[in-house]
Amino acid sequence: MIQGKKVLLTGATSGIGLVTAQMLIDHGALPIITGRSESKLTETYKTLRGEHGSYLMDVTSDAQVTEVIARIMTDYDGIDVLINNAGYARFETLANASIESYAEMMETNYMGTVRCSKALLPYMTERGSGQIVNIASLAGKLGTPKSTAYSATKHAVLGFTNALRLELAGSGVIVSAVNPGPVATPFFDTADPDGHYVNNVRWMMMKPERVARAILRVIERGKREVNLPFMGAAGTLLYQLLPGLADRIAGPWLNKK
Repeated sequence: MIQGKKVLLTGATSGIGLVTAQMLIDHGALPIITGRSESKLTETYKTLRGEHGSYLMDVTSDAQVTEVIARIMTDYDGIDVLINNAGYARFETLANASIESYAEMMETNYMGTVRCSKALLPYMTERGSGQIVNIASLAGKLGTPKSTAYSATKHAVLGFTNALRLELAGSGVIVSAVNPGPVATPFFDTADPDGHYVNNVRWMMMKPERVARAILRVIERGKREVNLPFMGAAGTLLYQLLPGLADRIAGPWLNKK
C-alpha cells in the first residue's frame, strides 16, 4: 500500500528520481525530495504536480544529512520509506581516471546511501517499521570495461544492502534493492558525454517510468530485490554461475563504452 506513505527521496531533480516522485504523488503518497543543487531543486518543485516536500541536501555532507533528516522528521512527524537514489557515473578506464574521481563517486553513490540510511534508521527502529530502498544497478553485479569506479560503488551499495537487511531482521524495517540496467535519463550526460555508449545500447535502454514502476512495486510488496530488464538480470545470473565462460563469451560484447 503506497497511498498515504511519506517517502524521502534523494537525487530527485531528474531522471529516475523525478519520475518516481511524480508517480508517488499520483499513487497518493507524499514524496519529500532532496537534491544538492538549489536551482535544480527549485525547478523540480515547480515541475511536480501535487503535494510534496523539498529540502536542499548534499548526501556527501555528514553534517547536512544529519541536520536535514532531523528537520524532515520534525516537519513531517516521521518517514515511512527512504529511497536512496542519488548517484552518478563517469565512464573511464583506471589508467585514465584520477584517484579523486574514484573518491568523489564513492562519496556520493555509496557513502551517500550509508549517511542517509544511518541518519534515518534510529527513527525507523524506534517505531518498529519502515523501508529503505537502495537504487543500485546491474553494474553492481556485473563489471564492464570503463566502469571500474561506478561498478565498485554499486557493488558496495549491494553489499551494504544485503548486510543491513540481515542486521535488521525482526526489527520491522525492510531493506530492498532495485538494480536497473541502462535507463534513458540525464545520467549519461556525465557518464557518457560523447554518446558512444548510449548509441551502442540504445536498443535495450529502458524508460525511467519502467524503473519507477518497479520501485513502487518494491514498496508495495516489501520485496527484497528487483533486477531489470529481464535480459540484463539473466546475464548477471549467468555471470555469477559461470564467470569464466561468461568472460570468454560475453566479454567482448560487454565492451560497449
